[in-house]
This record gives sequence, C-alpha cells and structure tokens, in this order.
Amino acid sequence: MPPARSEQTGDRVALEQVGQPPDPRLTFANERTFLAWNRTALALIGAGFAVIEFVDFRIDALRYVIGLPLIVIGGLLAYWSFGTWERNERCLRLSEPLPYARTPRLLAWAIAATAVVAVAAVVIDVALG
Repeated sequence: MPPARSEQTGDRVALEQVGQPPDPRLTFANERTFLAWNRTALALIGAGFAVIEFVDFRIDALRYVIGLPLIVIGGLLAYWSFGTWERNERCLRLSEPLPYARTPRLLAWAIAATAVVAVAAVVIDVALG
C-alpha cells in the first residue's frame, strides 16, 4: 500500500495512488457530503448578496455588517469542503477512521453570531426610525 506522502520529497501522493480504492458507495457518500457543504456555501453567499442588495436600513452600512460575514463564511466553507473531502477520501482509501470534524460547530457558531448581529442591526434601525 503506497504511503500518503512521498518518502523522498514529503509531497502528497496523488489521491488515486494512495491505498486501495474504497467501496464506491463510500466514495459517492463522501462526494454527496462535499456537494452538500458547497450548496450550503452557495446559499450563504447568495444570502449575503441578497442582504446587501435588497435589505433596506436607514444606515446603509448595516447591510454590509450582515451581508459580508455571510459571504465570507460561505467562501471559507467552500474552500474548507474540498480539503475535508480529500482528507476523508484518503482515510477511506487507507482504511483509516475518518477524522473528527470541527467545522459543523464552527459554522453553527458563525451563523448564530451573524444572526445576533442581524438582530442588533434591526433594533438599531428601528430605534432610529
């Protein structure tokens, strides 16, 4: 079974050269999870743009305070999802246990924090009106 890293250079070995091909059902499940994370990322990015373009606050900056974090969270999630997919696929090919994922907790906290900021923005907007 080839190692995950080249012994000569320390570089990562191409994924298809690592271990043995896993059960296709596991590979497809890993891919579906990757696609679900990317749908979530696209939804966050779209929501961020929608807030910036369509929400009407008396203070324009409040739209950006809500919308930009959603766009950033979506971008980070999309970036993270590929690394997670690849790490999981390597583990499947090497018959190793899948690593613990911290991202769901981080994503939940980021969305909750954005919701708190959105509520504060609405309260500020109502107080000014």
